[in-house]
Amino acid sequence: MRTVFWENDCLKLIDQRRLPEALEVVSLHTLMETAAAIRSMTVRGAPAIGAAAAFGLALAARSSQARSASELLAELEAAGETLKTTRPTAVNLAWAVERMLGTLRSTSGTPTELGKLALAEAQRIADEDVQVNRRMGVIGAELIADGDTIIHHCNTGALAVVDWGTALGVIRTAHEQGKRLHILVDETRPLLQGARLTAWELQQYGIPYEIISDNMAGYFLRMGQVQKVIFGADRIAANGDVANKIGTYMLALAAKDNGIPAYSVVPASTIDLSLAHGGLIPIEERSGAEVLNIQLAGERVTPKNAKARNPAFDVTPNRLISGIVTENGVVYPPFEVNLPKFVNPK
Repeated sequence: MRTVFWENDCLKLIDQRRLPEALEVVSLHTLMETAAAIRSMTVRGAPAIGAAAAFGLALAARSSQARSASELLAELEAAGETLKTTRPTAVNLAWAVERMLGTLRSTSGTPTELGKLALAEAQRIADEDVQVNRRMGVIGAELIADGDTIIHHCNTGALAVVDWGTALGVIRTAHEQGKRLHILVDETRPLLQGARLTAWELQQYGIPYEIISDNMAGYFLRMGQVQKVIFGADRIAANGDVANKIGTYMLALAAKDNGIPAYSVVPASTIDLSLAHGGLIPIEERSGAEVLNIQLAGERVTPKNAKARNPAFDVTPNRLISGIVTENGVVYPPFEVNLPKFVNPK
């Protein structure tokens, strides 16, 4: 099953808020339902929300009452801006929106014909994502040795993309190649996407794992019990700075201090060459309730009037990144020189 797919004239998503307790699929029929699903993290993961946004534009085109192509394009431009604001850090979302609009702008036709084209382009984006992830899996698996213990942060598996996965897709490929692996799964606060989603996926694949809290990673790295650190990204700047789920920076720091390589695995669409460095990447800050509403033995653990900060991402400087795995190969430092060759290979 794909995380994001089109069926019976609507967009369908695995509801990631319900996992691992229940595997449920929700049906979306409008642009605003799609935007709400992205914002609420019903669907999450940079490539997955990019594909969802593409289908969201297709939904907007199908429901439009526009009487001309220019009128429809104006509506879709506005719809694209609505979608872009839902999760500003993940560049795949904006990339998918701009790809959809670019395709429609370059084609003449009636509103009905453009609506069909929009759906076809969204489907291409989804299908290409699966192909890209499978290529990254094979390329990245070459970095994984038989017997490796790997720390993985957040969720980067099939749930974070249309299918297969980025960093977890590398682990999955290495496992299917017969390599014996053990994964230490960061909980990944505040929404526990590692403990809830990555652990669930690894269980489906039969890959041995143990969940650790985010602040345990340094211990296992220092004790020599880890050979690799691997994670995805929501945006990578032109100099190789990596914006990823909050906690990645501290994990990469601990890995560097202990001589353990740390790899980011992303499709080329996640690399934003328009931003010179990670300090220019917008960082989403979510509701403090996601941090505060944690319970222990059925009771909330924080004081009633407590406040919290909740940035969803941090930026890991390029000096802490050993390599960036893409569908076009592994990029090594100096990233400023090498990234453009992999984003736009000749």
